Parts: sequence; C-alpha cells; structure tokens
Amino acid sequence: MVQKIKIIKIFIIIFSLIFPFSTNAQTVEEIIKGRKALFSKNYSTAKRVQTFASKGDFVKASSLMKEMSENYLTLLEYFPDNTKEGFKTEALPSIWENKDEFNNLMKKSSTDMIELAKAIESSDDVRASLQKFMWANCKACHSKFRKPH
Repeated sequence: MVQKIKIIKIFIIIFSLIFPFSTNAQTVEEIIKGRKALFSKNYSTAKRVQTFASKGDFVKASSLMKEMSENYLTLLEYFPDNTKEGFKTEALPSIWENKDEFNNLMKKSSTDMIELAKAIESSDDVRASLQKFMWANCKACHSKFRKPH
C-alpha cells in the first residue's frame, strides 16, 4: 500500500511538471498568433481609414482610428519574454532588447491615432495627416522591430 502511494505521488509530481510545459507552449502560440492578428487587423483597418478619410467620411474613419488606438495599447501585453521565438513570429529580438522604446512606440501610435481622429476633419491635406500620424509609425516599428519580407 505504501508503495502504491509513493508511486501515485511520483506520478502526480511528474504530471505537474510536464503539464505546465504543454500549457505554456499553447499559451505562447496563442500570444504570438494573437499579436500577429492584432497587427494584421490594424493594417487592414488603416487601409479602411485611408479610404474613408480620402472620401471625406470622417465619422467612420475616426471610429476606426479609435479602434486602432486601443489595439496598440493591447499589444503592449503581447510581448512577454517567452514569446521571442516560434510559431512563425516576425518579431525581432530588438523588441525585447529595447523594450521601453518599443512600448513607447506602441503608446505613441495609440496617441497619434487619437490625435489624427481629432485633426483629420480640419486638415487641408488628408494624405499628409495620414502619413504623419499613421503610416510613419508603422514604418518606424517595422524598420526596427519586424523581420523584413
């Protein structure tokens, strides 16, 4: 009987050591896929913003800009240390090496989207405003923190 209890305890210990690794790997995959999906969503939303703003539909464009702003802040949670590799991530190590700079860029992108939403209607040059407040941030991030295509 004592032998069976020892075996059960050993089994429980081994199981508890193995189980977190598989859960952790799944979590890492979900995080990486989640951040890729958010960046992809922001890109497609940015294209829609450009279309709406160019047509003068600033209400729809502003709504999308606010959504993008929230997404940038959400992305701050999608770069824990254990997600540097795997699952076809396109994130460069420079994100973790320059974490403050990356986080500040995400915050700036968020703030810039709100500023763009406020400024776009009164802008004489919608294209220049989009370039300054939206596309320049994308380029800044991609040039330093994303693998080239």
